[in-house]
Amino acid sequence: MQIGQNSVVAFHYTLTNDEGEVLDSSEGREPLTYLHGAGNIIPGLEKQLEGRGTGDKLQAKVSPEEGYGEVQAQLVQEVPRDAFQGVESVEPGMQFQAQTEGGPLMVTVTKVEGDTVTVDGNHPLAGQPLNFDVEIAEVREASEEEVEHGHVHGEGGHEH
Repeated sequence: MQIGQNSVVAFHYTLTNDEGEVLDSSEGREPLTYLHGAGNIIPGLEKQLEGRGTGDKLQAKVSPEEGYGEVQAQLVQEVPRDAFQGVESVEPGMQFQAQTEGGPLMVTVTKVEGDTVTVDGNHPLAGQPLNFDVEIAEVREASEEEVEHGHVHGEGGHEH
C-alpha cells in the first residue's frame, strides 16, 4: 500500500540541522505513527512521504516555510519579572504557557536581565531547514474512527 490520504503511516527518522547535528531521532524507540493528510506532522515532510510504501527509505529536506515556519519577531517579547508569580528562579531555557489574545502559547525564556525577562514564542526549530532520514516501517488503511477523530488509535497512536 502506498501512502495517501487517510493512511496510517509508521516511520523511523533521524532529524538533523544543516550542520549535521542530530536534533531528534526515533532510534531505540517505536516508529512515529500518524494519520496522513490530517496535519499530524509538518507539511513539508508529509508531502515528501506521499506515494511511498513500506520499506522505502528517503532523505527529505524541509524548508522553514513547510516546517515550523519562519521566526516571527513579534513572538519575542520582554516581560517584567513579576509576571512569573510563584516561580522562585526564572532561568534561560525554562518554558511556560502564556495566555495570549490568540489563546495559550508555549514560550521559552531566552534571557534574564534584572527585572526583565525575554521570552520567545517561536517553535525552537522555527527558521531552520530540517533534514530527515526516513525509513517507512508500515502503511495501512485508517479505520473509520481514526479518520473521524483525525489521529491514529491503538499501537503507536492515541488510546481513548
